Amino acid sequence: MNCFDAYLFDVDGTLADTERDGHLVAFNKAFADAGLAWHWSIELYLELLTVTGGKERMLHYLQKYDPPFEDTSTDLQDYFASIHAAKTDQFKDLVDNGAVALRPGVERLIREARKKNRRLAISTTTTYGNVTALLSNTLGKESIDWFELIAAGDIVPNKKPAADVYKYALKEMGLEAEQCLAFEDSRNGLLSAQGANLTTLITVNSFTHDHDFSGADLIVSDLGEPDSSMQVIGGTQAAKFDGVTMLDVDTLDRLR
Repeated sequence: MNCFDAYLFDVDGTLADTERDGHLVAFNKAFADAGLAWHWSIELYLELLTVTGGKERMLHYLQKYDPPFEDTSTDLQDYFASIHAAKTDQFKDLVDNGAVALRPGVERLIREARKKNRRLAISTTTTYGNVTALLSNTLGKESIDWFELIAAGDIVPNKKPAADVYKYALKEMGLEAEQCLAFEDSRNGLLSAQGANLTTLITVNSFTHDHDFSGADLIVSDLGEPDSSMQVIGGTQAAKFDGVTMLDVDTLDRLR
């Protein structure tokens, strides 16, 4: 059986439930600290997540919902960049205090992949600081070096659903799409990975379970643990995983 040479991981919602437990809480704290009378509910945030990128999300919210907002007489991009920086600090504090945990099977699979010499990379629209904070506080500071590449934030001009971040990762790592497996949790993430012709595994979460994942190779509830079975939900190659309760390196190679 042919093997994947590399795993390319999204972060928010894929490695951890960072959106619900981290980013939403951090946004609301940053708004309050900035004197903005804004508070995003879970329901509103679900809608806003269709826009990738925190700065872009705030601008979209302002333009669509016309919330209370005093003209700062500054460039909106710069203003929202400052709010986003404060939000990133809030997110790091939450992660440092253990508010965000890795999803089932993530740590197990990453450690096994390293032992079996699979190359690891991150391809995400969240900031580099958010990524390193999550990795350091869940897998240990040394885990940052486990990833050959961390492609994050504004490293590419167009964020997901554009394929830029995945194409960048492939180029930087000297890999072809067929050598890699992408791990995603959302429709925008799937579209991004598909745009780079990547085999894509979807792990749904409470924010994305009803997304349109047409064309995904495999859709599961999570990666599974020995004492907590995953569920196969669908995907073009789902039939290969009948009876599988946990995804490991050898099992994932069935997608190759």
